[in-house]
Amino acid sequence: MTHQRIAIIGAGMMGQGIAQAFAAAGHRVEIQEPDAVRRAGILDRIRRTLSDLGQHTAIVDRIRPHETLEEAVAAADIVIEAVPEDLGLKQRILAAAEAAAPPHALLASNTSVIPITRIMEPLRDRTRALGTHWWNPAHLIPLVEVVRTRDTADAAVAAMTGLLRSIGKLPVEVRKDVPGFIGNRLQHALWREAIALVQAGVCDAETVDTVVKASFGRRLAVLGPLENADLVGTDLTLAVHGHVLPDLDRTPGPQPLLSELVASGRLGMKTGAGFRVWSEGQREEVAARLAAHLQRLDLPERG
Repeated sequence: MTHQRIAIIGAGMMGQGIAQAFAAAGHRVEIQEPDAVRRAGILDRIRRTLSDLGQHTAIVDRIRPHETLEEAVAAADIVIEAVPEDLGLKQRILAAAEAAAPPHALLASNTSVIPITRIMEPLRDRTRALGTHWWNPAHLIPLVEVVRTRDTADAAVAAMTGLLRSIGKLPVEVRKDVPGFIGNRLQHALWREAIALVQAGVCDAETVDTVVKASFGRRLAVLGPLENADLVGTDLTLAVHGHVLPDLDRTPGPQPLLSELVASGRLGMKTGAGFRVWSEGQREEVAARLAAHLQRLDLPERG
């Protein structure tokens, strides 16, 4: 696929990772960030990440920061918003992008949970609008969920899927626009049960993490849940479900334990405590361990 001009709106962790992924594949990237301090540090932060990965730091020469959205999208073929999970903000951003970008540009949202159809409601031409849910860290995780709405044209899905595949990503199509798409519905179903176990006193948070990492978590990279069900047999899966599903948590909203942690300021590693207590520097250690692990993974390509 020929090189295209990519516009990223928002230079947070996800925006920078997406920009890096496209630039590393040879595309020109315009990235918009209204905050002057954050904007001034974009290239240095990406340069450090590239250096940590042993990649050429000259890749940042393909990335150009902008103050205004209009400058960033003026010549874009692809626009991806990567701003915080605020429906109104995302709607305003994409409406402004539609007005300022060329009429052929694909318009994408990187939301991780909000239905794409709702985000794209203000647009005049919703046939070129779709979701592209990247996973953090975006420059290392191969999967991107391409989410179509009832208005998205087949050509838009094909073009985005082809572009992502050309930069080494593994795009999958989400055919029905549901909250959380595929990955986050699966991930947060697990998290809900994990929190419920701690809340019920079955075990502590560290034990939950140990059980996942030292058991089925080890095989998830090469054996998906439905592959595993077929491997052990659907008859055994049915028998297990008959015993365990009636006892799984069914809380319709966030667990009280999670709400209490947030209300008390225990926000996780950034505050030193969440479900677990974290010492200074452990956040960086965990991030470095994750990056090293992801670089070692050799995921099979989907046929």
